Amino acid sequence: MAIAEVNGQQIAYEAAGDGPPLLLLHGYPQCRAMWRPIAPRLAPHFTVITADLRGYGDSSKPDGVEAMSFRNMADDMVALMADLGFDRFRVVGHDRGARTAHRMALDHPDRVEALSLLDIVPTHHLFADLTKEVAKAYYHWFFLAQPAPFPETMIGHDPETYFMRCLVGFGKAELSDFDPELLDIYRASWAMPGAIAAGCNDYRAAIEVDFHHDAADLGRRVSCPAQVLYGADGAMAQLMDVPATWADRLADMTAAAIPGGHFFPDQSPAETAEALLAFHAGRA
Repeated sequence: MAIAEVNGQQIAYEAAGDGPPLLLLHGYPQCRAMWRPIAPRLAPHFTVITADLRGYGDSSKPDGVEAMSFRNMADDMVALMADLGFDRFRVVGHDRGARTAHRMALDHPDRVEALSLLDIVPTHHLFADLTKEVAKAYYHWFFLAQPAPFPETMIGHDPETYFMRCLVGFGKAELSDFDPELLDIYRASWAMPGAIAAGCNDYRAAIEVDFHHDAADLGRRVSCPAQVLYGADGAMAQLMDVPATWADRLADMTAAAIPGGHFFPDQSPAETAEALLAFHAGRA
């Protein structure tokens, strides 16, 4: 692990491989360790950088809602890659990391060569076109966004139960789908001071900050090649036409379903790596 002092934050990252730079970003409630089953499959073709978003893992955990916006997360990662000597790069994001990647491609189109968005629909779409079925499946968006310290207190009473429920409750996963060593790393990351509050502020920012950033960009389309991957059995795929939600936001899009639910990178790492390689290696 290395730490970069960028954009006023300490960003933890790991790098391996050789070739064009490829940045991998995790989601909630994971950290950069989620990519360990996948990164070695990509490293023969790319310089693979896995990083903890601000508020997660070994990265710094700033206070406040605005600090946890996707715009700030994206700026961190652009600064990290520049610090590593990469002015242009490819990016893969899952969950919150995918939302960060989408914002990055909008705010920094000169930096992002291609992007992969894993198991998300646009943030603005999720709120503006919310159905009762999606609200039920993704209740945590609204629970975590409640004013502090309510969700922090509730989660803090039994973090293990809450976070494990997140891993199995977001769509067709069992704890046996997750590498035991990775689960131990996730447990350690959840126990870090400020981690629970930062995660809550991430979701508060989605409503209070990110929604408005996205509303201002309606009508804009990401111009670089974009890949949309989603879990074939996950809630997103069952409740929405995932590719259709991106059709007017991505100018050059390919889409595919991967076996598994929301956490299909954990459930199907070989298939995920194969899809990522097929997309990004073709643009190397």
